[in-house]
Amino acid sequence: MTAEFFEAPDTIRRMLVTTWALFNSMDSTQRRECSFPMDDPGRTDWDFIPKPDRQGIPLWRLTSHQRTLVHSLLSAGLSEQGYTQTLQVMAMENILRERETEMLGIATGDFRSSDQYFLAVYGRPGFEDTWGWRFLGHHVSLSYTIVEQRWLAATPCNLGAQPARAGVLAPLASEEDQAFALLGSLSPGQRDETVIHTVAPADYATRQVPFIGKVEYPDHVDLGIPWYQITEEDREALKFSKDDPKGICGSALSTEQGDALIGIVGTYLKRMPDELALKQLERVEREGLDNLWFCWAGGQKHGTSHYYRIQGSHLLIEFDNAIDNGNHIHSIWRDYRNDLGHDLLADHYERERTTGHHLTTRLQSTVPEE
Repeated sequence: MTAEFFEAPDTIRRMLVTTWALFNSMDSTQRRECSFPMDDPGRTDWDFIPKPDRQGIPLWRLTSHQRTLVHSLLSAGLSEQGYTQTLQVMAMENILRERETEMLGIATGDFRSSDQYFLAVYGRPGFEDTWGWRFLGHHVSLSYTIVEQRWLAATPCNLGAQPARAGVLAPLASEEDQAFALLGSLSPGQRDETVIHTVAPADYATRQVPFIGKVEYPDHVDLGIPWYQITEEDREALKFSKDDPKGICGSALSTEQGDALIGIVGTYLKRMPDELALKQLERVEREGLDNLWFCWAGGQKHGTSHYYRIQGSHLLIEFDNAIDNGNHIHSIWRDYRNDLGHDLLADHYERERTTGHHLTTRLQSTVPEE
């Protein structure tokens, strides 16, 4: 595993100190609400739909100062681009509240709220330690795994938007517009390779699994939205295969088109601080366009149900805007081997098993008294 692409000690230091400040501001009840063991099964449930049993402490349970600290933690874990996108996604809950009150009633104010985002911390945030944190709510799912205060995994990285655009709010416009521009630049032959199906999936082809398998099929329907459904034939056409990417290979694109494809990838990676994002982008560029694939499904204009996927040797990007005729976006950046820090943690635990860990050995006598 190329661990150097995950080194982000400066970002981790900011996260650690901010988490300490937040913990120090909390009473014992608040601390219990947001603290979980590293091996808690809930850590792998990064699903971003509204749930009645969400893990962590919601923003509404925090004081004004504590909310400021949570936002400082978010700012530490995101670039300015990523942080402002996240704020816009959360602000969309206010738009949804006003649009849905007539249908759902007065309780919509509790259901659609920018306070219904939850912070959870896993493990022990400490020097040279291994821990994680997550910020989760409707259309926002940000998961961070920190290993030995040196390596940082920041996937799955999910942002959505419902509606896609409202007034000046358009948090995922760049991800959408760049892809439409690339699609529009393709020749008829290139477009025939790129467009894999006329129907977009209801949600991601890889769904919300914690670890991507060799082959994944989209669900027939997105959870809670039964009016948009796809068939078995659609699922087969849209399936994800790690070893058999669909669409057009980056090497079949012109120089300008290839740059545009890398540009879309960069838009996703640069949701994160430069310390991590630039390393990840270097990894993509080093592997080259021969290892990058772009596919499209559904409509080919704004205002239609559409979907695209970018697939590399380690990276997966999915963008789905199928619901409500292209007015409900889900977008995600994933890593096959390091979502939720999978390989980074496996390597860490193996080192710890064979050589011990500094956090333990520094407290043990080299030659104990008999």
